Amino acid sequence: MCKKIYVCTLWSLFLPLFSYAQTAENKNSSISRNLEIFNDIYKQLDLFYVDTLNADTVIGWGIRSMLNQVDPFTDYYPEDDEELRQMATGKYAGIGSIIRFSKKKNRTVISEPYEGSPSQRAGVMAGDVILTVDGEDTEGLAIDKVSSKLRGDAGTTFELKVQRMGETEPRSFTITRENIQMPQVPYYGMLRPGVGYIFLSGFTDGAFKEVKNALSELKKQGMEQLVFDLRDNPGGSLNEAVDIINLFVPKGKKVVYTKGKMSSTNRDYFTATEPVDTVMPMVMLVDGGSASAAEILSGCMQDLDRAVIMGARTYGKGLVQMVREVPYHGNLKLTTSRYYIPSGRCIQAYDYRHLNADGSVGVVPDSLTKVFHTAGGREVRDGGGIKPDIEVKPDSLPTMIYDLVVSEPFLDYATWFVQTHPTIAPAGEFKLTDGDYQQFVEYVDTAGFTYNRRSDEALKVLRNVAQREGFLEGAKAEFEALESKFHTDLKTDLGRFRNKVEPYICDEIVRRYYYQCGGIKQQLVDDPCVEKALNILSDRKGYEKILHPEGK
Repeated sequence: MCKKIYVCTLWSLFLPLFSYAQTAENKNSSISRNLEIFNDIYKQLDLFYVDTLNADTVIGWGIRSMLNQVDPFTDYYPEDDEELRQMATGKYAGIGSIIRFSKKKNRTVISEPYEGSPSQRAGVMAGDVILTVDGEDTEGLAIDKVSSKLRGDAGTTFELKVQRMGETEPRSFTITRENIQMPQVPYYGMLRPGVGYIFLSGFTDGAFKEVKNALSELKKQGMEQLVFDLRDNPGGSLNEAVDIINLFVPKGKKVVYTKGKMSSTNRDYFTATEPVDTVMPMVMLVDGGSASAAEILSGCMQDLDRAVIMGARTYGKGLVQMVREVPYHGNLKLTTSRYYIPSGRCIQAYDYRHLNADGSVGVVPDSLTKVFHTAGGREVRDGGGIKPDIEVKPDSLPTMIYDLVVSEPFLDYATWFVQTHPTIAPAGEFKLTDGDYQQFVEYVDTAGFTYNRRSDEALKVLRNVAQREGFLEGAKAEFEALESKFHTDLKTDLGRFRNKVEPYICDEIVRRYYYQCGGIKQQLVDDPCVEKALNILSDRKGYEKILHPEGK
């Protein structure tokens, strides 16, 4: 009897190990079988398919399809692909300009030269239409092809020929390519006496140093409170985020940790140096474009009750990627772990392994999120990004504006304005006169700008449904009345929505004179989030009550 019990006990201990070994064997067998099938299919295609195949293209499609089954952050970069290096470092070798493609001109156009870049120093201006690069005509070339021609090894020189608005003869520029470092803090300054402002655009190499420098300079100008802007910040390096957190949090604090399948991806991150300021009142601005490292920074500040988080809920990326080498000098950027912030929560919002029936990505509903607590006892939740302490909903915009600000007439008007106005008021003070705005309306109207009214489209869908269901005849008068209400001309719409359209025109014009730094400063004018942040910082008791509610 005892022997039977002993044998059964041993068998129960070995059974999980046996099951695991069997599962692993089945998995390895499945992998081997499918790789063999894939290899054989390509060989047969190569031998028997009626046309010659390009191996890089066909197998590249296979790789992309495989990566599409995981998440959008896992990607393959073949040899000589500069995109990965630029994402990590913020650096590339070129002329330092944003470019766009003009369908009307069938050419690439300079959209914005960076201040101090080779293109700006050479005299290239926004609105210049690229004709040739080193004598090669660019007509009809896709924007990525033109971009690759403008880039190259630092120190190499080429000729750029452009056509400038209002001029009959092309202009030629001799430009020497340089290593371009994208600034991570394109603007910082004082919003009012005692209140500083920092705009952080990303977390590539050097972000920490730029933030630290901005803090130092603002403190010299008398900063006692800070508005830290992370809106539309897509994230980047986790290490840079931890270093920036360290500027505001005492040394030795555990601020983030990662967990993955492999033990090598599990890591705790602590603040390692003495901070700059651990008590200065601070408001951090976030929105749906704040992701990854921006969520680590803002989430950590929230969990440690170090700053008031304001704006809209963040994107919800709680995944961490690492780069691994693959054969023939390629690289695979793949998701290896999730990160967790001080309260213990992971803010990943999207479930890429379980798609909805229509193929869209599922989002964790609020009802399934779990409650965690900040250092001071405030309730916070996982999943769904960082929910701000104070939500500020963005202004609703007429659908016309989305079409207008990317249209050629809109951008061409800014180019024309610069040519007819040698100087303008400083960034943050510039405004259009009534005459200027009327000129803008006439310009885009004469240029033939059109846009799709979403209300018209929705009404057409409703009319079709009503017709199929037999209600159209009885509701004919109502439909005609709605169509009459919805039908307005462009000039009327531009007049009605002037207060919403004008800030976009001013921003585009200011960037032509004062570049990215000036554009950010101009956008702060009448910014509801910034105004509310200033109000909170003015009320010290109210500020403390948000971070330390009674009873917590």
